[in-house]
Amino acid sequence: MVVAITRPEVKETVNLETATRIALVVEYDGTNYFGSQLQANQPTIQAELEKALKNLTGEKVRIAAASRTDTGVHAHGQVVSFKTTTTLPLEAFVHGLNHYLPDDIAVRSAHKTALSFNARQMAISREYTYTILNSATRSPLTARFAHRIAGGLDIEAMNSACQLLVGIHDFASFASEMGDEPEKSTSRNVRRADVMRNGEMIIFTIVANAFLRHQVRNTAGALAQVGLGKMSAAEFNHLLEVKQPGLAGPTLPACGLCLVQVNYPCAIEEMR
Repeated sequence: MVVAITRPEVKETVNLETATRIALVVEYDGTNYFGSQLQANQPTIQAELEKALKNLTGEKVRIAAASRTDTGVHAHGQVVSFKTTTTLPLEAFVHGLNHYLPDDIAVRSAHKTALSFNARQMAISREYTYTILNSATRSPLTARFAHRIAGGLDIEAMNSACQLLVGIHDFASFASEMGDEPEKSTSRNVRRADVMRNGEMIIFTIVANAFLRHQVRNTAGALAQVGLGKMSAAEFNHLLEVKQPGLAGPTLPACGLCLVQVNYPCAIEEMR
């Protein structure tokens, strides 16, 4: 069953004739939120940012994010933008918004851009990491940001499988089924994919022009199967070849996923 998600409409009070556009780099712990995008009667990153902007500027604004993150997913370098007529200096958006935002959301930097800047459409790639705690025992200090796998993981085998992901491929098998809202295209350009170990932490990094629904979490789940010796490189490659939605996995929990950064053709402040 597909459940429709209703998102409240926001009527902007910004005078478009005198508006400028501001881009923010935002960090957040997504544990307590139903994703980044506005939803009716649910706490979201967008709702908190728009509420803080209203408190700071007195304007009702609609923000646009470079990458949509799902329930429980974190971000270190999410980029959002909005139009405003305020004359506040850029540093006021950092310190002022952080005053009004809850402790699990913070603005890291603010930049003035061209009014035509589009945080999502102008991005050339997004970088995500998925973190696994490879430990026989649980860790209360990392539970919000890493998924624990007790069995030993073969990092070399996982990296070999990662190389199969690089390039332009149809990643349908690595996307969750979309129900009545299928993706127009399931082809994506993966520019980097690798796995590294840092003590008990296993970090899977993937950079691509864009991602399908649950693609990173499904890919991390399949790679974990490779690392545990439950899936061969040939079987992993078969997932790419058959292009069957929902085939890869298991879908690992949202807690380990983090949007690290969004990349543009140049620095954000140069997007004029």
